[in-house]
Order: sequence, then C-alpha cells, then structure tokens
Amino acid sequence: MIPFSDYQLAANFIGNLCPGFHARTALVLGSGLNALADEVEDAVRIPYGDIPGFPVSTVSSHRGQLVCGRLNGNDVFILAGRFHYYEGYSPAGLCFYVRVLRLLGVDRLVLTNAAGAVNCEYSVGDFMLITDHIKLFGVSPVRGESLPEFGERFFDMTTAYSPRLRECAQAAAKSIELPLREGVYFFMPGPEFETPAEIRAIRLLGGDAVGMSTVMETVAAVGCGMEVLGISCITNMAAGIVPGTEVSDAEVVESAALVSSRFRNLICEALPLFDTAK
Repeated sequence: MIPFSDYQLAANFIGNLCPGFHARTALVLGSGLNALADEVEDAVRIPYGDIPGFPVSTVSSHRGQLVCGRLNGNDVFILAGRFHYYEGYSPAGLCFYVRVLRLLGVDRLVLTNAAGAVNCEYSVGDFMLITDHIKLFGVSPVRGESLPEFGERFFDMTTAYSPRLRECAQAAAKSIELPLREGVYFFMPGPEFETPAEIRAIRLLGGDAVGMSTVMETVAAVGCGMEVLGISCITNMAAGIVPGTEVSDAEVVESAALVSSRFRNLICEALPLFDTAK
C-alpha cells in the first residue's frame, strides 16, 4: 500500500521544479512515439529516477522523462516512457504517476500505446480510439486501503474512455484527413507476445487490438476523477493472423516510429479542442 504522503512528496518535488506551471492535460507516450516530447517548448525535463517514489522505465524504447511545457500553445505534462506490469511493478506502483498528476491539477489523461491488431480489418499504421477495454487479469491498481483523496473505493467504468474526448479526437482527425478507427483494447500482462490461440480467444471475446499497457492507468485515472482518452497505434498484426510471420518488439517500435508524424499532427490538433468542446 502506497501512503498518501508518498504521492504528495512526489507532487511537491515536481511542482518545485516547475513553479507556476499548471496543466490540465497529461500525455503518456507509448513505444516508438517519444519524438513528440522533443517538440515541447519551454520544457523542464525531469528524469523519472529523480522523482521520489516514481518507478523507472526499463524498456529501451522508453526514455524515462517527465516533460513539463507547452505543445502547440497548450500547457501539458508529457511522460516520455511508461511503466508496465511485466517490468515487475505492482499495479499500484506502475500507476503511481497517475495519482501524482492528479495532485498537480491534471484532469485529462491521454494514454497512447503500440498495439497488435486482432481485428482482421485493421492494418499496420492504423490508429484506433479505445472505446472500452477488457481486462481479465484479476489485479486492480486501486486494490487495498481506500485513499479518499483519490475518490471513492467503488466507481463506475461505463464510460472510462471519455466520449467527449473521443469526439475531440475525431474532429481533429477529420481536420487533417486522418482515418481513426474505434475499438476495444484487450489487456495482456506480457512480456511475452500472445499465442495464436489466445488471439483467437480475444477476438471471440470482442477485442479489436491487444497490448500490455494502458488499462491499469485508465482504472487509476477514472478512480480519481480524470477523463481518459486512449489511442492505439496498430504496429503489427497479432500472432497467427498472417501465416508464417512472427511478432517482435523491433517491429513494434519501427512501425510506430514510421507513423509518428501523423500521431504528432493528431495530438496537436486535438489538444486545443479539449478546453472548448462540451
């Protein structure tokens, strides 16, 4: 159980390094999408390892920096690199940053990821707005003693992925002529990729894309009153869909990097809409 004082200590540390900075939106960059963090103006870059209590990214494609600054004229926190259950963190530990951001005034969390296509109509390079998720893995990041500072113990997940923010993203995509799919994200704990039999089961259960992140953070964010926007970059066809091919981390990172400019355009168009859309 992480005490509230640990969250407050981390929030105070970040606040002292970014005095006067207030952002309502935080953006978490998934595998291969870190280039967007380079575009932040007036940036303060804080290594995760410097922040008290923060986990540290152990995946080579994740930089491990919290960036505070302005993106396309909008104040944002950007997490260049995320944390995963398979890295050995507890669900509460990998979501530590979510609650810290809430203490810093963030009420909108944009979670991006690289995902494998389960839906056979999808193609590598597509973007998918997450409408819902499936997490059959039984552990929750809010398990344990309830902290009233972060909301009630029991909370609704019916609209975990904000319809309002999805509308903003669709409007932004339309303005730059970027097709956006919408679908269900299926969480698997990893680090091994799924078997073809698991992918067949995921499809039968209603999953359109599969990945090893995002869902724990969504639960933690919804629990403390944040709006969540989830965006998957389809980086590979899941196991067994294309006969004779294998799934690799190198393919995932490379595919995401190839579409990073489109991702950048989408985010920059969507950010100003978050404050104006109802």
